[in-house]
Amino acid sequence: MKPECPQRDQATTAALAKHEQHVVRCQRCPRLVAWRSHIARTKRAAYSSETYWGQPVPGFGDTSARILIIGLAPAAHGANRTGRVFTGDRSGDFLFGALHRAGLANQPTSSHSGDGLHLHDVFVTSVVRCAPPGNKPTAHERENCRPFLETEFDLLPTARVLLALGAYAWNQILRIHRARSPHLHPSNMFRFTHSAEVAIGTRTLLGSYHPSQQNTFTGRLTTDMIDGVIGRACELARKTDL
Repeated sequence: MKPECPQRDQATTAALAKHEQHVVRCQRCPRLVAWRSHIARTKRAAYSSETYWGQPVPGFGDTSARILIIGLAPAAHGANRTGRVFTGDRSGDFLFGALHRAGLANQPTSSHSGDGLHLHDVFVTSVVRCAPPGNKPTAHERENCRPFLETEFDLLPTARVLLALGAYAWNQILRIHRARSPHLHPSNMFRFTHSAEVAIGTRTLLGSYHPSQQNTFTGRLTTDMIDGVIGRACELARKTDL
């Protein structure tokens, strides 16, 4: 059980709401602004009647979470359409299905931002906040988004377990950690693999293959594999109560 701290939770909620507004208003990357807007106008035929979000996508979840999950970027017709990270595409269904099986989500799928999904003890976010062309942000775009992730690290002090979905998120977390603690081990000592686990300061970094269709359709990431790493995250979270 997590200790209750209503004042801290209220302050964190307010701070995250302010942070969310900074995220949503961001115009730092002209290429991403143009792409997300283009996708929102042209749409996919299956969603032609919907109004796309077409803006940067903030994180969401439990503001007193002990597990912070970090993905790569919004999907063009997923979160860029729905306005909520990992919502409205098969990658999200794969992830939320696993969270539901672990008791961390109240439902196994997420189709839109008002579908009633609630997360318990988990906050989900991404390295890059706008849908990038080809799902490949540039290094400059990644670094433009870096302050958003750093702010979430600071605003979610209860999140002692960082679950990186893919090498991209894993490496960015280590870059941030190295910049803040340059006397610690260099990031190249911690190679990404599925189920990799390293202590970074007071937190534990876990790795999982990203739940992209490229990984889940080919069997590179199975339900047993993601259930295993989320189970490990839960185990570590129980050991790190504040």
